[in-house]
Amino acid sequence: MPATPFRQVTPMLRTPDLGRAIAFYVERLGFVLQRRSDEDGWAALRRDDIELMLATPNAHAGGVPPTFTGSLYFRLDDVGAVDRLWASLEGRARTCYPPETFHYGMHEFGIYDEDGYLLQFGAPASHCDP
Repeated sequence: MPATPFRQVTPMLRTPDLGRAIAFYVERLGFVLQRRSDEDGWAALRRDDIELMLATPNAHAGGVPPTFTGSLYFRLDDVGAVDRLWASLEGRARTCYPPETFHYGMHEFGIYDEDGYLLQFGAPASHCDP
């Protein structure tokens, strides 16, 4: 296979309620709505270097419900940024796990968006447990 360079990946998350999903990402996570088409049922959001798309179920999805079982992992600059973001979200989003420094060297937490997608936020910790 020829080496074709990949430049970027933009997750597209399906949602039955585009307005509710946009509100979550804009109001709680600070994304900016860049484009929205209610006619086509999609929106493009951006925060810093991160792009995210939201889409309502459509013919391209073949009527198959979302089955994404992974998570979106957002890498932040430092532990302080992780803790500040957690402080702004605590009690405003469903928690998967609160901030914790893990043995593999990351300080992170996880929340769920309004459609149940797991969003994790982390940064390298200054130390690792043995």
